[in-house]
Amino acid sequence: MSVHSKIKRITVPEIRARKGGEPIVSLTAYHAHTARYVDPYVDFLLVGDSLGMVMYGMETTLGVTLDMMIAHGSAVVRGTERALVVVDMPFGSYEESPEVAFRNAVRVMKETGCAAVKMEGGARLAPTIRYLVDRGIPVMAHIGLTPQSVQVMGGFKAQGRETSEWASIEADAQAVSEAGAFAVVVEGVAEPLAAKITAQIDIPTVGIGASPECDGQILVLEDMLGLSPKPPKFVREFATLGAQIAGAAEAYARAVRDRSFPAAEHTYSMKKQNSSNN
Repeated sequence: MSVHSKIKRITVPEIRARKGGEPIVSLTAYHAHTARYVDPYVDFLLVGDSLGMVMYGMETTLGVTLDMMIAHGSAVVRGTERALVVVDMPFGSYEESPEVAFRNAVRVMKETGCAAVKMEGGARLAPTIRYLVDRGIPVMAHIGLTPQSVQVMGGFKAQGRETSEWASIEADAQAVSEAGAFAVVVEGVAEPLAAKITAQIDIPTVGIGASPECDGQILVLEDMLGLSPKPPKFVREFATLGAQIAGAAEAYARAVRDRSFPAAEHTYSMKKQNSSNN
């Protein structure tokens, strides 16, 4: 008889059940250290492919690989114990076919220990979402401004600011909901449309540059902490760590150059030798 340990983490069904309830709190995370700090306060952590831009200095997310996502996803899982961990499927890892998406998603879940994967796309992705969900892979969808489609969209542009665009975005939201996604990120979508979608579909919406009416909110951690030089319009900085880091580096450099660091308390003395009486 096997013994099962008590599950401490927030689960996919718990997130799904938050539709219309207490707002869902989420942030991105890319490594164990910062994930450990925010774990007690969030409901889920997204290991986003935005790490390509935040951690690696890429101009878009398109250069992120499956191996990169797995490495960072594993680190975040190891650094947390409460939050649900969702890992982004990077560009090129799921678009070819549902079968390819399934194989890659299985690898992500097995090698990271995460609870779910996220994929960008609406109606066109619905068959893949259904295929994965039917085979035991929880999927979070992502509609609106989808960064992996930046070349097609012609840049990082807000969506739905013309009513003529609404129908297709609403159809995307309905399609991923009906396909079995347990939640959907709604990014860069005009506020009235995001609010309307939230009221229309049966699964939680997680807004980023969308509406306060969404069932939850997510921000890139580094944006929220004030570490990004040019954060998007929708970001509220809850700290100014960038300036603090620069100030700390300046103080450290000054202390090294004037030899006030390291001081005696930062160095190791010799061990005392025992004297022998022969």
